[in-house]
Amino acid sequence: MVKMNRFIQFNDETVDTKTLILYERLARALADANYLELTERKLLEFRPEEGVLSMTVFWRHRAEEIMHAGRLSDIYLLSAGFWKHFNIQTWRNFTLNYEHHTLKQLAFELLLMLEEFRLSDKIMNERPGTVDAFTVRKEAYVAFHRTGVQTNMRMGHLADALLNELYIVLYEGTFAGSSIEWGPIQFDLVKSILENAYDTKSTEENVYVVNRIMTVIEDSIQADLLHQYYSIGDAFTGKEIAPFEYHEGMQDAESGEEDSKDTIEEVFRTWHEENEEEQGVHLQFELEHGRSSKAIGEDATEGSNEAEIEETGYGQSVGDKSEQEAEDEREQTGGRDNPKKQAGHQFGKEHLNVVYEEQIVEIQNEIENRRKLQLWRESQKPYVRSFVEEMRKRIDLKQETKRERLMHGRLSTKLTTLLIDERPKPFYRKNAPSTQLDAVFGLLVDGSASMIDKLDETKKAVLLFHDVLRELQVSHEISSYAEDAFKASAEVQPNIFGLMHTFQDRNSDSGLPILSFDAGEDNRDGFAIRWMADRLARRPEKHKFLLVFSDGEPSAFGYDRNGIVDTAEAVMESEKRGISVIHLFLAKEEPTEDQRAIFSMIYGNKTASSHTVEGFSDQTLRILRKLLAIVIRTN
Repeated sequence: MVKMNRFIQFNDETVDTKTLILYERLARALADANYLELTERKLLEFRPEEGVLSMTVFWRHRAEEIMHAGRLSDIYLLSAGFWKHFNIQTWRNFTLNYEHHTLKQLAFELLLMLEEFRLSDKIMNERPGTVDAFTVRKEAYVAFHRTGVQTNMRMGHLADALLNELYIVLYEGTFAGSSIEWGPIQFDLVKSILENAYDTKSTEENVYVVNRIMTVIEDSIQADLLHQYYSIGDAFTGKEIAPFEYHEGMQDAESGEEDSKDTIEEVFRTWHEENEEEQGVHLQFELEHGRSSKAIGEDATEGSNEAEIEETGYGQSVGDKSEQEAEDEREQTGGRDNPKKQAGHQFGKEHLNVVYEEQIVEIQNEIENRRKLQLWRESQKPYVRSFVEEMRKRIDLKQETKRERLMHGRLSTKLTTLLIDERPKPFYRKNAPSTQLDAVFGLLVDGSASMIDKLDETKKAVLLFHDVLRELQVSHEISSYAEDAFKASAEVQPNIFGLMHTFQDRNSDSGLPILSFDAGEDNRDGFAIRWMADRLARRPEKHKFLLVFSDGEPSAFGYDRNGIVDTAEAVMESEKRGISVIHLFLAKEEPTEDQRAIFSMIYGNKTASSHTVEGFSDQTLRILRKLLAIVIRTN
């Protein structure tokens, strides 16, 4: 789980996850599509198969305000422009017509450039608040192309230089002078044709403009573009987007089921709907695509994405409920006989193929662990005793205080308020005594392989956490989380939650299970946080806290690219549900600046670290002291 140092520093750039999430939500709102994801790539890009929009890295390493405005202009173009107003069928026909042309790439990118200009103007007219962002975009790209035209002419890349110059003319006006000698290219004629782009209202009209320009220049330029400036249309080039894989005989049944798609929005929605129907364990049968197949029975039950995968099934009579009730009880208590569960859509798009188990941690090396447990508790006893006494004194102090200057309640002995105040409040109320703290805790312990060298110190901190909350009679649950890296694949990612103490265990002693916890392989933090948040959300307590003990970044199968963003989203979702998420970084040395920045992006200001492994327990007490003080103060 600890991130390795990259060989080249610029490859180690990180994205501000909270800002990226806000950009993603803006894109979803403008496109009216909650399933979209936003990433950063070399060029603006659409990927229907993944439901992804990509803004460009062009804006990196600039002033903060320019970078922000530039990225906003990318999002506006992608989700409010090309998304609804770029005609896919026209684009496909156009690319097919130029498929064998010697300057086909120049034609493609010229059309996309004209479409960018048309859609930028359309968006600014419909949404005046976007003008500032597009102004920044214009200035940055005109400067980029002004440099490009000189460089490309010097290098002899005539097609690239022409595209650079046409971009400048398009945005600065056809009367803008050019310092380039264009030789055989009838540049003035090209500029006069380009003037038509100011009045185009559709992709078809821009195709007409491009065709006229290509007719003028095709005999004057020998080589096509060397560089790529636009990749927006790459996913839609050709007759059709790559189809789904059908079982033999199913294509005929589905022929004519769908009309051609004219907009990027329609293409994305089609892929999204198809993927929705393809998800879920109820579809894991012989047919790969069986929507049109006939059911064997007339009263068949409709499949569900939330269905559970069970490795073995046993028959039983309809009237006998005892086995089912026993199974329900095992599921509630996290028994080791629990069936595997499919994560599905409940835990986010990154975890659709996760299959997880909730297992009670089995006691290992009982004699040795009992001895170790006794020694650890003896050494921690003074800290537990002093901490519990401090909390109880705070509770007692809270009970003795009273709220004064109220409109209702007991009449105070200080009646001067009746004469002095315009609206006197001479009443008071004693705070109702409460010895029970209205709080619940969930503790997630990273179970990845990188924890092996600090297991004992981690167990001591977890044991201290458990003993303190037991003494204060505060409900809590403790679980490790890990992914089986050896069995993980694109189709299934097995995850295990090792339950050391559950809510159903109440105030029982779970010292031995805590000492029996062991490390696994990988860790899927966003998934684990959502899982624990769901359990906490069902609790009746007023204050809910979710603590995460980990030693680095999220790391699991297919999770390296979006792990940080997904975990940050999971934290934000939990906070919205009234669950405070707190992170403790477990490491043998002080975290680096890069690590601090990553934890801050994920957990905000609710992250702490220890300079040494011996300090895990101290940090645990410090976190508990702050959280319980909040509970007592607001009780």
